[in-house]
Amino acid sequence: MEQEFLHVLAVDDSFVDRKVIERLLKVSSCKVTTVESAGRALQFLGLDEEKSPVEFDELKVNLIITDYSMPEMTGYDLLKRIKGSKKLREIPVVIMSSEDIQPQVNRCLEEGAEEYLVKPVKLSDVLRLRDFILKEKAPPYPQREHTSGKRKSRDESPASDSTSSDHLRPLRKRRKMAHH
Repeated sequence: MEQEFLHVLAVDDSFVDRKVIERLLKVSSCKVTTVESAGRALQFLGLDEEKSPVEFDELKVNLIITDYSMPEMTGYDLLKRIKGSKKLREIPVVIMSSEDIQPQVNRCLEEGAEEYLVKPVKLSDVLRLRDFILKEKAPPYPQREHTSGKRKSRDESPASDSTSSDHLRPLRKRRKMAHH
């Protein structure tokens, strides 16, 4: 039952936004670590030196949610560093921003962001992300489900998935599935 609680690293230069996302995540039964910059996130993840995979394994971060617009290093730059790391690239990264600029959204999704959320982030956003990550953490789905090969039934089950997510960008994995 250790998968009940997700550990989320929340990165935002705004104190108020950090507190809002922290509260939403805690209400959603997530363990939260907050940092105020992409540089601090890299330190926390061990990417500033790339030397301590043992420490990172103990952290067990399941999700990174980061603001896009931050001084010194943007959330997009942080995303690129995480996706470029062998030890961290599998961790889902969610970008949040007050700007809904389509080229920016596309660039983040193409670089590997799992989701792009437009602020203010709502509880329904956080619950949807948590449920998605928990679903992804389940035992590998090809072994678990027997399908005819045409449909991915794991995406059909939660009824709440389509009701609370009209304002969200599609999850990257679903976007890929739609093209095949």
